Amino acid sequence: MAIATVNPANGETVKTYDEMSEADLERALTAAAAAAASYRLTGFDDRAEWMRRAAGILDSEQDQIAAMMTTEMGKTLVAARQEVAKCATACRYYADHAAGFLADEPADASAVGAQDAYVSYQPLGPVLAIMPWNFPLWQAMRFAVPALMAGNVGLLKHASNVPQTALFMQDLFTRAGFPHGTFQTLLVGSARVEAILRDRRVTAATLTGSGPAGQSVAAIAGSEIKKVVLELGGSDPFVVMPSADLRAAAQVGAVARCLNNGQSCIAAKRFIVHEQVYEEFERLFTEQMASKVVGDPMLEGTDVGPLASEQQRDDVEKLVADAVAQGAKALCGGAAPEGPGFYYPPTVLASITEEMRVHTEEVFGPVATLYRVPDIDAALELANGTEFGLGANVWTNDEQERSRFIRDFVAGMVFVNGNVTSYPQLPFGGVKTSGHGRELSVQGIREFCNIKSVWIGSPGH
Repeated sequence: MAIATVNPANGETVKTYDEMSEADLERALTAAAAAAASYRLTGFDDRAEWMRRAAGILDSEQDQIAAMMTTEMGKTLVAARQEVAKCATACRYYADHAAGFLADEPADASAVGAQDAYVSYQPLGPVLAIMPWNFPLWQAMRFAVPALMAGNVGLLKHASNVPQTALFMQDLFTRAGFPHGTFQTLLVGSARVEAILRDRRVTAATLTGSGPAGQSVAAIAGSEIKKVVLELGGSDPFVVMPSADLRAAAQVGAVARCLNNGQSCIAAKRFIVHEQVYEEFERLFTEQMASKVVGDPMLEGTDVGPLASEQQRDDVEKLVADAVAQGAKALCGGAAPEGPGFYYPPTVLASITEEMRVHTEEVFGPVATLYRVPDIDAALELANGTEFGLGANVWTNDEQERSRFIRDFVAGMVFVNGNVTSYPQLPFGGVKTSGHGRELSVQGIREFCNIKSVWIGSPGH
């Protein structure tokens, strides 16, 4: 894939970029190694000051940054502004908390026969981040911010369709005052990732993306004995039980399914509804989905913009067509509109069967599948009956049901009466083929640390 900004609202190529030469890449890796040696010795106060400056830049330039993201991948301008604001929040959160998260932890010295014993968290060095286009700033920032605050150095290989956002991130950290080489963007294609990951100067990697990409990176890193964090696909269940507030569930469910034009790994995708309330929820949810305004993502009144690329739209079209051909009913949407741009309308599919591809594959667009179940056991069996295990929603006001879902959902995150969202304050990640390791919160910042045990004996011992 060429490294280029292609506006998905009209299909026009805005700007193309040349890949880095081998000489430029070598200079970048040399700079990263040099930076790692000195940056690890900087104090938390200095890092926090630089990170707060980055937050200030994000605040002051929010509109320009948001417009850049909307142009590159089609998210609505409203959503893009929210994404920039969320990144600034993360910068300040880790500026405030990193020192505490990574402070030495005392151990029971007497139990191990020591005068003193503790656990120390120390940076690993240059970390390669392979990031996707759907949240082009937030997903890269949720790696970069904790990694830099921990004393690591970042190397960003971003998706090839968001090069302007990728280059902005390098510029952001440079302007904020971080030392030279601390965070660099590598404009390279995916074919060059393996050589970079195998380079002895790269100590670890993180990837947010597809299952096949995760398998490839994990295999390469495993052969090199390098740490990886993988945040992969999801097909999140959204379970609605009889005690739920159906109007609230339908309203939030439609927002959750159409978030980022339906292109989110944690979007609610499979709507599993108890038969006692199925008919009413189907009606309310379909009304909500059908009412979403599809159009120019730069306009304030738009709810759903275009998909990020022609390929993305074609993939969604094929999944829906396959389902309808096998008996699924499109309660709304179901066909791409005529005209320029890579648009696809919010779509609700009912009468889903196991033979349909939408039943097992992740649909990366605003398409919801509806299921009817007789009881809580059937709901959990269907919710867990997938290779994915990222997030899960349940809507219930019954305390016993709530406890059962929290215990028995096979997922990295469970949200009750609300849509799955990433917060700096909570760890983010999944199980099964949705990946392993965690981003964000205290768990996220420790992923790329050497968790070092320290034992100190008595003098003369």
